Amino acid sequence: MRIFGLVGLLVALVIVGLLAKKQLAPIAAPTLPATTSVPGAPAPAAGTAPTNAREQSQKMQQQYKQAIDAATQPQRKMPEDN
Repeated sequence: MRIFGLVGLLVALVIVGLLAKKQLAPIAAPTLPATTSVPGAPAPAAGTAPTNAREQSQKMQQQYKQAIDAATQPQRKMPEDN
C-alpha cells in the first residue's frame, strides 16, 4: 500500500513540475496593430498619439493621477429640503 502512496506523490510532483515549466516558459510577445485601442478608453485626438512607450506611460500615469484626485475630492453637501 505504501507503493501506491509513493506513486501518487510522484505523479503529483510530475504534474506540478509540468505546470510550473509551462508557466515559467517565455511566451512570444503579441504583436499589436498600430491602431489598437483599449475598450472604454477615449480615442486619442488626431496627431496627439504618443510616439513611444515613455510618453504613453507618462500620459497614462497623469490620467490615473487626475482620476484619483477627482475621486478623492470631498463630496459637496446637498442642500436639505425643508
